[in-house]
Amino acid sequence: MGFWSLFLVASEPIVQVLLIGLLGAYLASGYSNVLIPSARRDMNKVVLSVFTPSLMFASLAKTVTFEEIISCARGLSYVSFSMALGGFYIWTYAYSLMRNDGKTYHGSQSQSNGSIEADRNGSCINEGANLVKEDDQELSNNQENILLSIEVAEKQIELPLLSSGNLQGKRVSIWHKMKETLHKIVDELLAPPTIGAIAGFVVGAIPWLKSLFVGASAPLRVFQDSIKLLGEGTVPCITLILGGNLTQGLRKSQIKPVVVFAILCVRFAILPAFGIAVVKAAYELGFVPYDPLYRYVLMIQFTVPPAMSIGTMAQLFDVGQEECSVILMWTYGVAAIALTIWSTIFMWILS
Repeated sequence: MGFWSLFLVASEPIVQVLLIGLLGAYLASGYSNVLIPSARRDMNKVVLSVFTPSLMFASLAKTVTFEEIISCARGLSYVSFSMALGGFYIWTYAYSLMRNDGKTYHGSQSQSNGSIEADRNGSCINEGANLVKEDDQELSNNQENILLSIEVAEKQIELPLLSSGNLQGKRVSIWHKMKETLHKIVDELLAPPTIGAIAGFVVGAIPWLKSLFVGASAPLRVFQDSIKLLGEGTVPCITLILGGNLTQGLRKSQIKPVVVFAILCVRFAILPAFGIAVVKAAYELGFVPYDPLYRYVLMIQFTVPPAMSIGTMAQLFDVGQEECSVILMWTYGVAAIALTIWSTIFMWILS
């Protein structure tokens, strides 16, 4: 297969994503005003709650089998198994990171806005307070003396209690931290895409359960087909949302061009070269079998662009939508050429 043939094959899905993204940008622009910010938020909630879990369940229930889990030395088996683990990782660990960062960002924003408002109110209050400051000086001195006496009495009462309650306080704090950690894990596992991935993984791994949903003679095939139909709307909707956010990202994004250039260099130059070294070292040490397709899949994983699910999370938690859309636009645009070049290099190395 020549370079141009590889280029056409590698660029076709990338071009599809870019075309749908341009359509989303037009629908969100002032010429159309269809994908307004509120519409994108509502669509994103549907993607998170319905489309993405359906896609995870339908694809994993059909592709993952118990035999493939055991024989993940083979290339095609590894692809299915890595998709399952990758989706589970994105919607647990990455989802938790995005949610926590969103809370931190909005908390800092509210604090900064509150401090500005407090400064404004404080300047007005200080003007009036200065007028009555001299009259209230005596009263404040008396109140201060009373508070100091109360504080001394409280400290005398608390000292014997603290010496005997340190161990109990530590036990309570450890138990509280354990409950918080368990609560976070449960929250991550209860995300709709995670539930869909777990359900699809279980159905695919258990033969008799898979025969109920998957196959021409499966009695519950209509449920699998319906879920698959819902899942097919995931990628178009996510791409439309990213394209809509791009209209604001090009105007409001604070990300610098040098940052985008650094991301592209790391994503499509440093990581693929690092992947070649890792796979070759693992093969020489005997951790990876001879199968060329298996090694090719391992190498290509270091070259693919970022997952579009990150855009869904950014829209959901209302943090970094514009920056995320700009980064995804550039990475998917460069991926058409980078995937072709690196695919050629990988096949030349493995031939």
